[in-house]
Amino acid sequence: MPFDLLIKGAQVFPGDGPALQADVGVADGRISAVEPGLPTQSAGEVMDAAGQMLCPGFIDMHAHTALEPFRDPRLEPKVAQGFTTELINPDGLAPAPVSEDRLKARRGYLRPLEGTGPERWTWSTFAEYLDALAGTRPAITLVPSIGHNAVRDLVMGGANRQPDREELRRMREEVRLGLEAGARTFSFGLIYMPGAFSQTEELVELAEEAAPFGAPLVPHVRNEADGVLEAVGEMVEVARRSGAPLHLSHLKVVGNPHLVEPLLELLERARADIDITFDQYPYGAGSTVLSSVLPPWAQEGGPSDTLARLADQDRREAMQRDIEQGLPGWENVYKACGAEGIVVTHASDQRAKDVGKTLAEIGEERGCDPFVAAMDLLGETDLDVTMIDHYATEETVRTIFRHPLQLVGSDGIFGDRPHPRLYGTAARVLGRYALKERLIPVEEAVARLTARAAARIGLADRGRIRSGLRADIVLLTPRASSTPRPTTIPNESPKVSAGCSWPVERCGQKAHRPVYCKVMSCASRYPYAEKDYADDRRRRRSGDSRAAGA
Repeated sequence: MPFDLLIKGAQVFPGDGPALQADVGVADGRISAVEPGLPTQSAGEVMDAAGQMLCPGFIDMHAHTALEPFRDPRLEPKVAQGFTTELINPDGLAPAPVSEDRLKARRGYLRPLEGTGPERWTWSTFAEYLDALAGTRPAITLVPSIGHNAVRDLVMGGANRQPDREELRRMREEVRLGLEAGARTFSFGLIYMPGAFSQTEELVELAEEAAPFGAPLVPHVRNEADGVLEAVGEMVEVARRSGAPLHLSHLKVVGNPHLVEPLLELLERARADIDITFDQYPYGAGSTVLSSVLPPWAQEGGPSDTLARLADQDRREAMQRDIEQGLPGWENVYKACGAEGIVVTHASDQRAKDVGKTLAEIGEERGCDPFVAAMDLLGETDLDVTMIDHYATEETVRTIFRHPLQLVGSDGIFGDRPHPRLYGTAARVLGRYALKERLIPVEEAVARLTARAAARIGLADRGRIRSGLRADIVLLTPRASSTPRPTTIPNESPKVSAGCSWPVERCGQKAHRPVYCKVMSCASRYPYAEKDYADDRRRRRSGDSRAAGA
């Protein structure tokens, strides 16, 4: 049979079984044959892959890529490590749906995590946003979530109160419309605004809209520190009562290692009666907006209200008291990590000189308390600051990683000096934890990066190397990986995971980089949105909620 591409002699990791020595033929963007000794005569291109691993394209279960394609659709840091599919709009944060009167506030709030996107946002509905995203023609498949925070902001603005029945009805409708438009999951960000103001009953009612679609709830729980057991327990209860599957975002324990085993025991009990998984990035340091260190009340209303409070001396003193004393149920990241454990990774131009410094160092330079320095920095930059927070030991990360419910989410944020999880997540999982340290078998690591992730978000057309499936495949040289620690961070991919694409020019990669990982996303030269979103709309509006590509 004729092949567009024939890969000879690779060690094939199919994603759902043991490795095997085989050739793989690709035709018309699909895997057409997987067996030893395939003939080369009718192949358009033959690639000698002896000594290399061939895997399905990796799937990033937590990606802050909602607006980056409008700036650079090549998404090089992701493609270069083998990701061919990403789940976007995590943490309840999404560019749509959005109202005209909340547009400025939404852009300002998303900017540190997602960038600004196009100069003019041409959408208001979720479906319109997906159409605009498709127009950027991103290099990889982008699978969307409908975000709870975006929906709540559309209906209620930044109000710190519970919704009335009409507001709940409108929010349910927006969730349903998002799922009908092609969202594969329903995400929550219960430390971000305005989702932090919601109570459990609201979450249950909205989650009931996801259940008929089989769409997982994907929450950033409201406390990952000393209240992590209660916070995860809340979302387990939401899933149980609503009937929706649950996929916990970036499972971790901030600053309380004694809670790791009880947390894993909680998951074991929960899996007996709900459908539950989680994702994790393989680092003991996180990254998010610096404004998340402020008490929730300080962020009520929106960015302009927060900035007004930061300019008020009485409110500043109240914030500092709450940092020192805490609030019931609040995840106090500043106190958990300390000023020495929080590093600025991005700040708008006027404070760019603070990038790479800890809050302790900035406070010392300014001659003030580090938290005062943090408030000043937020005020001077209109909240446009991101941070890395060192919250856990490597052993804590490894303990969670070994759990069989774990999948992989980079939580990568594009920026000036990004956390290395943006470009090193897959290399660290496969190269360090599997190939080098043998924390889990290599086949298990590949399965978590591919087949199981695809199944979790209902993508039956990828995630395995099997005839008839999409030819989203990754060819790589097996070697131990050593990605940088997230301290002072280079603004480029490390050589261990750099280089990609087939051929190099197709993804716009820099040809001088060493090609340790070839990403052949033969079937995804266009975004998921371009075809499958439309398919989903037709299916779901006719009452058929099957996964796209099924």
